[in-house]
Formats: sequence, C-alpha cells, structure tokens
Amino acid sequence: MPLTINERITKIAVSGIRQFSNQLVHYPDAVNLTIGQPDFPTPEAVKQAGIAAISNDLTGYSHNAGMIELRNAVSRFFMEKYQFAYKADTEIIVTIGASEAIDAVFRTILEEGDEVILPAPCYTGYAPIITMCGAKVKYLDTSDTGFQPSPERLKGLITEKTKAVLFNFPSNPTGVTIDSKQMDALAEVLKEQDIYVLSDEIYSENTFSGEHRSFGSYPELRDRLFLIHGLSKSHSMTGWRIGFLLGPESLMQQCIKIHQYNSVCAPVPSQYAAIEALGDSKDVPAEMNKEYIVRRDYVYGRLIDMGLDVVKPNGAFYIFPSIKEFGMSSFDFATKLLKEGGVACVPGSAFSEYGEGFIRISYAYAMPVLEKGLDRMEAFISKQRQVL
Repeated sequence: MPLTINERITKIAVSGIRQFSNQLVHYPDAVNLTIGQPDFPTPEAVKQAGIAAISNDLTGYSHNAGMIELRNAVSRFFMEKYQFAYKADTEIIVTIGASEAIDAVFRTILEEGDEVILPAPCYTGYAPIITMCGAKVKYLDTSDTGFQPSPERLKGLITEKTKAVLFNFPSNPTGVTIDSKQMDALAEVLKEQDIYVLSDEIYSENTFSGEHRSFGSYPELRDRLFLIHGLSKSHSMTGWRIGFLLGPESLMQQCIKIHQYNSVCAPVPSQYAAIEALGDSKDVPAEMNKEYIVRRDYVYGRLIDMGLDVVKPNGAFYIFPSIKEFGMSSFDFATKLLKEGGVACVPGSAFSEYGEGFIRISYAYAMPVLEKGLDRMEAFISKQRQVL
C-alpha cells in the first residue's frame, strides 16, 4: 500500500498570519506590523531567575503538572487578583504556552462529529486543532456587533452536537473586551446548556481600562470551565513557553494525560523564571500597558484621521480597521499595501470568513516603527481613494 498522510492534516493550511509575514523576506524595506510579539525585553529579574536555574543545574524534569512551587504561585496570583480559588496540587497544569493548554483541552474533550462554537473573527490557532480532533467549527459572527458576541446568536448556534464554546478576550485580532452586561447575558445562556466553556485569557493582563472580567467569575460554570492563561504576552516571554491550564480536578485528571504524553513537562528553567514573574515581577504588565496605551491611542487616532471605520480596542495590542470601502478582498488589500505601500499587516480573512473586509495591525512595535508604517499607510490609502 502507498504511504499516506492523515487527511485532516493535509486539509489544514499554514496560519494566515504566518503566510503573510513570511512574505516579508521579499520586501526587506517594508514596515512589519504583523506579529503580536511584545517588543519589550523579558524583565531583568525574570531573566536572572532563569539564568540562575541553568547555572545551578536545575534543568531536569519536573512533575508532569509543573513544579509545585510554580503551581502555588499560579494559585496565589489568581486568588489575589481575581479571587478564583484553584488548588495547586490538583487543579493547575503548567503547559508549554497557552497553545499547548488549548490543544490538551480539545484533545481531551472532543470526539468525532462534535461541534465547537468560536466567536469570530478569531485567533487562527483554534480551528485547526478542532479539525484535527475530528470535530467541526461553528462560527459566531461578531463582525456587525462591535466584535461583541451576541447571547442570542450563541443560543441559536447550540445544537445537540455542541461540545464547547471558546472565548478569547481581550481578543486577538480585534483587541476588544466583553462588556460586563454582555458577559452576564452570555453566562445566562451558558448555565442553561450542558457544554464546556474554554476561556483563553492570555491577554487578560493587557487590559487598558476597567478590570478584566473572566468567565471564571461565574460559579455556575466552574465545573465545566477551562481557564487558559500564560506569560507570553503579559511579561514578554513568548520564547520561554509557559502557559497555565486551570480547571476542576476531575477534568485536569484527564488533561494531564494529553500533556504528559505530548510534552512530559514545561521547561524547568522557564518555570523558575515564571515563579519570579508571578511574584516580585507581577506588576510588570501594568508598566508595559502604559506604553501600549500610548501606542493604541496613536494608531487609533491616525486610522480615524485616515477616515477608516475602526473599533477602539481596550486590550491586547491589535486593532482591526475596516477596509470594505476599497472594494477588494482583505488579502488583496494587504498584498497591495505590502507591495505598493511598503507596510505589512494581516488580512482579516486569516481570522475566519468573518474577518473579511478588515485588516489586523499589531502595535506591539516601538513608536518610530508605528509612525513610519502609518505614514506609509496614509499615503497608500490616499492614492487608493483617488482611483475609486
């Protein structure tokens, strides 16, 4: 018999974000506003904690769920900041980034033919994992509701095949946070349904005004809630690969099996660094946010001055302006902007069909980069309007 490859894998495309950012090698002078990676260095104390672990030969395996010292730090962090009580020994798993946590949850709960609801536009990493598990994605369109998921639409999408719904707020790609009343209404729908809830809160510490709200604040959802978190964005630790998965003991007992056979444990030097991040360096995100707010306000103001329709983000470091007026697909617009305008952004279609008509701009870049990129973008848009 000829050798074959899993058909589910062959049908999955490379991330639309990477498809576009990979083109930059051909445009070395372009301003890159594609990747959501903080441009701040990892905090010095966090780096030193990791260096000390390596110097002291603390480089072996840890418990599969992570060092108990780190799990205790995670437990304290969530209790002190959000008043969520998760037991360090049974309800917390340290993962290789939030991405591995999401993978572990989906592989734990999904079976052939299940359905998962994703508010969209949404991060590109969710749907492929769902597909690999043999399940199907049902998108909840937020493109015409200010990127706020509608409780009525959510209820209308739930069927007997629905296994889970995943929320990601603050959102990648829109930067939007859920309004408190909207979240209460969503929780009312969910508590009447027998489905799992995944809450990807990797950007929770990058909330700019008001308090971050979590689905973890609803006790009636606790027994079927997977809370996903990490340090990549909050502490500029993308390459350290530390994420957290929190949930009820009965579910964590199953998720740990996937994590154990997939990766054994998270990198131990990174775990020592994470203890510092959640301890004496826990206030670092607030300092970074001061700069993100300056950048956000600058980018938002420039886009408004350009006459673009855009929702002002309240978190993460993305903004998602509409480019529908130009009468071309978001991929064609982004390609033309790169080739003719010298600016790289991500086409909205990378974030599902409901991102069509938008582009994502990352402002996780220094102000001089943003200024140069938006100057170029303004000139490009002006030229496009002349030929409309």
